[in-house]
Amino acid sequence: MEIVNMHEAKTNLSKLAQKVIKGERVIISKNNEPIMELVPYTKEPKKRGFGTLKGQISFTDDFWEADEEIIKLFENSKLFPNEDNS
Repeated sequence: MEIVNMHEAKTNLSKLAQKVIKGERVIISKNNEPIMELVPYTKEPKKRGFGTLKGQISFTDDFWEADEEIIKLFENSKLFPNEDNS
């Protein structure tokens, strides 16, 4: 880790940038008090918006229809018995 004062940082910014690119830590101080750290730039990930997959997903015609087998499994469940099952 290297700590440099503001004037030295302004004078040697290119050299300090190369150190940061190589993975070194560089802290800039003012009046012997650390005030900032030079860090490499990282791209922010793209934000996904609505409609990104529009036209790429399709559903069958009966997608929203109830599945009788699943309904029976819920209604006859031992985990959640109804009054008829007790």
